Amino acid sequence: MKLFIVLCALAYAGFAGASGLQSLEVFVRTVKSGRADFVQVVTAPAKEADAPRSKTSSGSFEFSRPNRFKFAYRKPFEQSIVADGQTLWLYDVDLNQVTARKQSQVLASTPAALIASAPDLRALQAAFALTDAPTRDGIDWVLATPNGKDSALQSIRVGLRGAELVVLEILDSFGQHSVLTFSHFEINPVLSGKAFEFNAPPGADVIRQ
Repeated sequence: MKLFIVLCALAYAGFAGASGLQSLEVFVRTVKSGRADFVQVVTAPAKEADAPRSKTSSGSFEFSRPNRFKFAYRKPFEQSIVADGQTLWLYDVDLNQVTARKQSQVLASTPAALIASAPDLRALQAAFALTDAPTRDGIDWVLATPNGKDSALQSIRVGLRGAELVVLEILDSFGQHSVLTFSHFEINPVLSGKAFEFNAPPGADVIRQ
């Protein structure tokens, strides 16, 4: 394991100053698991003279390729989004409500596919048109545009520093802008499979779609 980490570190160093697509390829190919904290700022589109309204939330994120991840929101409200390989679970603590969907039907053209689900760049290119974007503040950028015409997203911008995920900028079809900034990113931590298990709490209302 130590030797693998050293080899990965050398690969990342070799990609310093690489293009966004090169950095994304290294990230998808070599980062098989990850863990980080995140802050998410969601800004609604401006309506006429009204100033855009922003909402900030924070929590932790972890993933294990090719099909498991977890977003645990802590502030301002507790919420979990868990993909266990078969089912995508959304749990709202305040409502004590769980929504379950088949994972294969909902993830193909989502940010999660970009950063956690796809096994390689070719798989990503089946769902997104990927292009290099200008490097900014030492961060390599990739612009991902969903191929499907009925996608709920207009575009996703992925910011990477080497093989480290730094930021996601998401623009949806309604003009809502969401920015997730990641910190304390751990590359290839050993994650237990139980980290991605989800069991509905007693008494929770479970909705299957």
